[in-house]
Amino acid sequence: MSDYYESSFLKKLTLVAQNNDPIDSELYQKYDVKRGLRYADGRGVLVGLTRVGDVVGYDVVDGQKVAVPGKLIYRGYDIEDIIKDAESHDQFGFEQTVYLLLFGDLPSQDELNEFRSFLGSKRNLPENFTEDMIMKAPSSDIMNKLARGVLASYSYDPNPEDVSIANNLRQCIELIARFSTLAAYAYEAKRHYYDGKSMYIHNPKPELSTAENLLRLIRRDKKYTKLEAEILDLALILHAEHGGGNNSSFAVHVISSADTDTYSAISAAVGSLKGRRHGGANKQVMEMMDDIKSHVKDWSSETEVKEYLRRIMKKEAFDKSGLIYGQGHAVYTISDPRTILLRNKAALLAKEKNMMDEYNLYVLIEKLAPIVFTEEKGESKQICTNVDFYSGFVYTMLGIPRDLFTPIFAVSRIAGWSAHRIEEIAAGGRIYRPAYKNILEPRQFVPIEKRAIRS
Repeated sequence: MSDYYESSFLKKLTLVAQNNDPIDSELYQKYDVKRGLRYADGRGVLVGLTRVGDVVGYDVVDGQKVAVPGKLIYRGYDIEDIIKDAESHDQFGFEQTVYLLLFGDLPSQDELNEFRSFLGSKRNLPENFTEDMIMKAPSSDIMNKLARGVLASYSYDPNPEDVSIANNLRQCIELIARFSTLAAYAYEAKRHYYDGKSMYIHNPKPELSTAENLLRLIRRDKKYTKLEAEILDLALILHAEHGGGNNSSFAVHVISSADTDTYSAISAAVGSLKGRRHGGANKQVMEMMDDIKSHVKDWSSETEVKEYLRRIMKKEAFDKSGLIYGQGHAVYTISDPRTILLRNKAALLAKEKNMMDEYNLYVLIEKLAPIVFTEEKGESKQICTNVDFYSGFVYTMLGIPRDLFTPIFAVSRIAGWSAHRIEEIAAGGRIYRPAYKNILEPRQFVPIEKRAIRS
């Protein structure tokens, strides 16, 4: 089939598909469909119970949402307390967070030391995995390579189909340990085969934390400062879990409920997180910020910044979507606790990197965006700056390329996915099977010789 014929044929089929599938939005109201499993006011439809984590952004009083300051809870503990404890003991906290999410309670120092050592011993990829599964089939997108790496791990597992809690726990811990290595090596392969740059493959060091290893693996000289590792560790803690209802964790529950293997469930979560409406949001923030920095002459001017944000909302600037990326959240209303914690730490890094002018621009946009939203929309709805707004900036200060922004999210969220995977196996017991209402009327069948030819 010639390229021209194939192109015109596909165009024709595309038009057929487009005309076949549109659904009148009024029908969703008619049949009381909760689009996106959400009520009209944005609240999520209750579809399950969990003991893993909680996301608090509002109370429901007499059936109405009442905004409250945001809180992020891991296994009953406020994330702020987890971070304060790690900082007060001058420890990296991500590994303790992983332990808490997997086992449901905080570890003693001896338990934590043993767990860190065990994770460190599992960071290397299986023998020949790097050459056969990463270098021989590089990908232009690291998330797709990460998903493929997860699925390929099935072939290197001597007992991949056993869905017992013990075996699932082993598989999940191995994936948690290896995710930073998978992401780093996939990035190096992409750099070499797609960007024509040098490739550096460093071995992970078992005594280092996840944050330290990740920085070491993606840097040519393998060097990093203590503050750099600390702020990356903070970002990993903040992204490790976000309740069972976020899209990728829900995907883990859905896939796991079918009684399939760990690798199938986790690879589905990676695919979900890749999406621009989920884990890919911080890249959109950075692209928007590039645009703002190039069009606003005085970054400290409230008037200039506010007017450009207004132009973005009016679809006159940037990508014409009308969206100020990094603003608003499905659950958080008054504040996103992750944003506050990351913003405060980002100030220290900005000083170290001589990037305070950019940092102050971010803080100014955080202040002005809700005002512009209210003025343009004429709504009383409260919006807050979400963690994606600052995470991309933090990664940029760390010299991390944008190709790795979402994979780093996955390196963190694999902890929460694993906890939800195990919870579904232990307590789920029923396959997810929601309903879709068919709105197409029955049609009279037409024999092939009587069918009209589409132009």
